[in-house]
Amino acid sequence: MRICAATGSRADWGLLKPVLARLRDADATLQIIATGSHLDSGFGHTVDSITEDGFKTDRRVALERSSDSDRGVADAMAGAVAGITRALSELAPDILLVLGDRYEIFAAAQAALLTRTPIAHIAGGDVSEGAYDDAMRHAITKLAHLHFTTNADAHRRVLQMGEANDRVILSGSPGIDALLTTPRWETNRLEERLGLRLRARNLAVTFHPATLDPASPVAQITPLLRALESFGDDTGLIFTGANADTGGTAINEAMMNFAASRDNACFHPSLGPAGYYSLVALADLVVGNSSSGLYEAPSLHTPTLDIGIRQQGRLRGASVHNVANDTGAIGAAIRAMLQTPPSMFDNPYGDGHAGERIANTLLALRDPRQLLHKHFVERRCD
Repeated sequence: MRICAATGSRADWGLLKPVLARLRDADATLQIIATGSHLDSGFGHTVDSITEDGFKTDRRVALERSSDSDRGVADAMAGAVAGITRALSELAPDILLVLGDRYEIFAAAQAALLTRTPIAHIAGGDVSEGAYDDAMRHAITKLAHLHFTTNADAHRRVLQMGEANDRVILSGSPGIDALLTTPRWETNRLEERLGLRLRARNLAVTFHPATLDPASPVAQITPLLRALESFGDDTGLIFTGANADTGGTAINEAMMNFAASRDNACFHPSLGPAGYYSLVALADLVVGNSSSGLYEAPSLHTPTLDIGIRQQGRLRGASVHNVANDTGAIGAAIRAMLQTPPSMFDNPYGDGHAGERIANTLLALRDPRQLLHKHFVERRCD
């Protein structure tokens, strides 16, 4: 059986890797399609991390993204559908494995539909009401034929969308597998990679566009940057780049300019999984609106301050606090959480064995093509 995985960014690669490592160890025939920001030097050319992790990319589908405007992203997504359709036609996999909700993954799911390739989807049923990713995630669920959910609430939602019980598996998030098995760096190695001396207190800052927020990307990031201006040299501010969504370039430029003007700050488009997990483990607080603050940070016993609406509705543990995207509220919340960190670090996204569950389910499939025929399961709505 040929199992193909499509990956579009550093984020989904870090989550897919534990599954693919299990499949590789079982001698499954793996195929990898790399696309999206993986191939963009402005986002760290993270396709290199795939080969560094010992995997081979069978096809690279570059996105001709003229800009990160609405039209630019739409044009890139259209190109991704065409390019991934060609790749799937040539590779002829038995099943396509995708994760998450980004537009290039939505494009991969559409390409699989057109080539009659069964789809296995990880992380359906989650909710993030502040971004158009939410709608694309649900659309991928209806295009997919096999579902691996990260938590009980998401599992219930996928069933509510009419999917059959035997095709929805509560696996947990493979991101937890990744952080538990990825060796973390010592402080001196991390400082060398960052080009920054860590301070007595350190904030790991990642901010992505909230694509359903009517405010412009610059207006979205400005309250956070103004709040961070009030923290002196005893607080390290380590920024990692926004993703390739609409407005991501403007947010990255704002963070880069801010970091360049301060001795206690640095900006990196990507640190790779080992670098990022090492940073989060050593940080006193994760700040921003990245899903990693909800998914992975609790397992590293690092509290998260989630800002604004991007992750609105997503399941969160006790160590994750949300605050309005307001300068005064952000600054006060950071100080309060640094002074009195949360004492509970429960993670509702699994136990670190998701990769095993997902890989074993895929390997047990006798004929994935039988998955192509789906029946909508009617369930009562009380």
